[in-house]
Amino acid sequence: MSQQGPILVVSTAQRPSFADALDVAKLFPVIEVEWADAARAVDQVQPAAVIAALSEIDEAGFSALAARVAARQPYLPLIAIDPQMALPDNAIPFFQIQGHSGRLIARLGVALRIRSLHATVMRRQIPAASIALSDIDLAREATVLLIGRGGAYPTLSVTLGERTGVVGALSIEAAANHLNVRDIDGIVLAEGFSARVVDAFLTVLAEDSRFRHLPVVVTSGDLAPAYDLPNLEIVSGEAAQVAAAVLPLIRQHAFEAGLSRTLKSIDADGLVDVQSGLLTSDAFDRDFASAVYQTQQRGGGLSVARFAFDPAHPRAQIDGARIISRLMRQMDFGAIQDGGSVIVAFAETDLKTAHAIARRLSSVMRHTSYGPRDARSEPVVTVATLLPKDSAKSLLSRLEEEAQRAAS
Repeated sequence: MSQQGPILVVSTAQRPSFADALDVAKLFPVIEVEWADAARAVDQVQPAAVIAALSEIDEAGFSALAARVAARQPYLPLIAIDPQMALPDNAIPFFQIQGHSGRLIARLGVALRIRSLHATVMRRQIPAASIALSDIDLAREATVLLIGRGGAYPTLSVTLGERTGVVGALSIEAAANHLNVRDIDGIVLAEGFSARVVDAFLTVLAEDSRFRHLPVVVTSGDLAPAYDLPNLEIVSGEAAQVAAAVLPLIRQHAFEAGLSRTLKSIDADGLVDVQSGLLTSDAFDRDFASAVYQTQQRGGGLSVARFAFDPAHPRAQIDGARIISRLMRQMDFGAIQDGGSVIVAFAETDLKTAHAIARRLSSVMRHTSYGPRDARSEPVVTVATLLPKDSAKSLLSRLEEEAQRAAS
């Protein structure tokens, strides 16, 4: 874990037990202050993270500290210990469990890694542009995987769906498939599974570097949290309590994902769209014209597909574009288009194969809900292939004509 600065611990006059865990870890200098001095200490100490014990502070007092922390750049993690109040959006809840003090160190490590990533993006971005945790709109940016099949599942689906995109899974097998093909920002594991099944699922998550740092909330209260999952919480309560525990962690993960896409765009000299991970429109037009010319000169196949989403659900276009970016072959490329569509070029691909690829991509997209009314948006897919006398313009025009016929 890189040394980025001191850790500011805010509490009452009595030293909190979690401060001892920081001392034992010997990873950071720890500075302790009382609540009266907290806001001033954030400016003077310039900490790498702030950890606050909330046992004897009111909501207004903590909100004032959170606002001061949120104004700092790069991202300054704020971890709230054992919160019993509604938290500001930039506060990460942490519920202490006796005998598991290492969880706090692990969660702090994840937050500091995101802070380091944010600093890297700020340093490399030209021209400089503001990127902050507060920019993350969960309804537009994040997706939570909800797993369960008990009576609480519908309530959780509605509660979470009011704030973020939700992918539902009634089995562990279906959940594993979603994890492999989608960008997931958090997992809620609800009732309906035995302790053995839950243990096996969490063990697999902990052993896979792709998923180890995902926020995970388990609603089973009798599970021992002995897993290498820094952002694991066990919350036995109403759906609102579950959402309050997981949504701040989901926002932090979505922020990290956005920073990673920004860094990828910087590495690609701005040719990659930050929001979707696909090419920008100009880069697509250039690469598509080149692909058409080379195919005409050398022979082979080239097909193109258009995924048209309902403009009433703009989030569906972004979600679909990210799925395409994740699943398409390395030889293929695509871009978001105006009007709610995504276009993808399939290199060395005939019409039949392109239809099959497009159907597989479309089938992955149809299981996400958007908004409190559980609206789903499956794209209308049209496919066209390059003919001997085609140009890039004529091929795209024919694809657009096919799309208009499909829509009518």
